[in-house]
Amino acid sequence: MSMIAPRLSFAAPRLLPVTLLAGSLAAGIAYPLINGPAGIAITALVKGLAVGLLAAAATRLATPQRWWLAAIMAAGALGDVLLNIPGLFYAGAAAFALGHGTAILFYRRHRRVAGKAEHLAAVAILLWGAAMPALVSPAGTALAPLMVYSVLLCAMAAALLLSRFPRLALVGALLFILSDMLLIMRMGGHLVGDAQAHGLLVWFSYYLGQLLIFLGVAAGLSKGTAR
Repeated sequence: MSMIAPRLSFAAPRLLPVTLLAGSLAAGIAYPLINGPAGIAITALVKGLAVGLLAAAATRLATPQRWWLAAIMAAGALGDVLLNIPGLFYAGAAAFALGHGTAILFYRRHRRVAGKAEHLAAVAILLWGAAMPALVSPAGTALAPLMVYSVLLCAMAAALLLSRFPRLALVGALLFILSDMLLIMRMGGHLVGDAQAHGLLVWFSYYLGQLLIFLGVAAGLSKGTAR
């Protein structure tokens, strides 16, 4: 299987508005720096802007299908804000689940003829989604809600694998999975390095994942890789 990923044109503001992307990057870098010293409202705002500005950038794409990508990113931004507010963990998880469901529907609309190896890889991703909560969750955790979410997340990545979108987006989805796995590990006290280092891994694998999903899908829509 061969796929030629389209080049990204940062010179065309209608395709990839540089200002919005720069703002997203600034918020993505700033969030872990202010998380803690700043109040809940400020940190939630900055965290939401990191992916929220990607949603805004998606609305500038020159294709009617931009609203799908905007909705996917907006659901992630909403989830980010809700997760940052005490007591709203499940509401945040629900927002992310809605985004994953929307993404699955969208990527399935752009599926391509895939080979046997790719279908096997998609099945492996789904199986990991079913197994991950039991493997990395702390003892006593209610596994059913985590399993539903994990399967949705991995189904999103599998749908990207079997879609026409550039592989850049798939790399982003896999980073998203890594971030959530690290997040669940932290709930059980299993850290990679110290708490600060682990937190940085959780955030930057998530944010970079969302950014790569955005860039890959936007490139596919703008250049005609996905039809």
